Amino acid sequence: MFDEFQFEKINRLPKYVFAAVNDIKMHERHNGKDVIDFSMGNPDGDTPKHIQDKLIEATLKKGNHGYSTSKGIYKLRLAITDWYKERYGVELDPNSEAVATMGSKEGYTHLVEAITNVGDVAVVPEPTYPIHTYAFTLAGGTVRKMEIKFNESFELDEDQFFIDLQTSIKESVPKPKYVVVNFPHNPTTVTATEEFYERLVAMAKRERFYVISDIAYADLTFDGYKTPSILSVEGAKDVAVESFTLSKSYNMAGWRVGFLVGNKKLIGALEKIKSWVDYGMFTPIQVAATVALNGDQSCVTDIKNKYRERRDVMVQAFAGAGWELGTPKATMFIWARIPAKARHLGSLEFSKRLLVEAHVAVSPGIGFGEYGDEYVRIALIENRNRIRQAAKNIKKFLKQFD
Repeated sequence: MFDEFQFEKINRLPKYVFAAVNDIKMHERHNGKDVIDFSMGNPDGDTPKHIQDKLIEATLKKGNHGYSTSKGIYKLRLAITDWYKERYGVELDPNSEAVATMGSKEGYTHLVEAITNVGDVAVVPEPTYPIHTYAFTLAGGTVRKMEIKFNESFELDEDQFFIDLQTSIKESVPKPKYVVVNFPHNPTTVTATEEFYERLVAMAKRERFYVISDIAYADLTFDGYKTPSILSVEGAKDVAVESFTLSKSYNMAGWRVGFLVGNKKLIGALEKIKSWVDYGMFTPIQVAATVALNGDQSCVTDIKNKYRERRDVMVQAFAGAGWELGTPKATMFIWARIPAKARHLGSLEFSKRLLVEAHVAVSPGIGFGEYGDEYVRIALIENRNRIRQAAKNIKKFLKQFD
């Protein structure tokens, strides 16, 4: 019945690759297998207590249970702009240059929906977090993919980036209207420098495109690296917006709190579309998020150090199992090239077999785009003992390829 009806937007979305691994993972667990799960970027720690306490206090306060405001309460927007001033020395107007969102994913998707005309071109470097591409697909835009190139230290090859971007601009008809960047990068962990953003802003002004920058993992940096912000560049607000989420820095993934800041025209478009489609986050969550941004940041340092320790344990333990990983300087992931002797499997088949035979779950790189098929993404969401056990399982698994 009604088989002739087609949902064109849904048909433009491919099958979610990660679902195949997740189905196997659930099947294995249902059969009593102990799966060591590195597949999801889902923090395993609790939200810091002072943030929880503020949520409880605000929840019990009379008058906090009605509809909120779609762009975020003023105190949260002020905390957001104060956070930028403290971190990056960037002055932002909480009324016209900041919008609180239900996580960065919702904010990004609604921004793209608001600003994309049918046929608009966006350049999205790959591999990429899937919504960076498919938000434009859903909005009727066209995506031009561009491979991210980096060195063994997971540092962006910035010169090559601009060569490739210039080629993309030259060959695109119409010219790109948007360029998406995400550093520190998910899934590859690649980092960029402040000079990169200076060059990008200059190019955006010269070639007339907007930049959408996602710095979701800005706080999770190691070994002296500090994440720059595009908005620190003089004149960046003329061409750029930037998104952040409290999910990773404060272990608040399930709370769904994020924000976008920057260019007034783009922020205004996001604010307007959100006024039509939602009433904002639960007010007590916004109050607690204000405390997270304004309060003691030692909890962020603790969370960052936990990921650094797990990274170091995993790099050492997996090397002992015959899998050299490399050492990223940021994020809660390791972008691991599949061992040469098993690379012929491709990332999806490798991930499936690793799960069934070694009971270790990872995310296949192909799920992040065609340039990721020699890699898997490993999330640092299991404790040190579990990481070492995974290494033992992997060592046995890899022996069959000798």
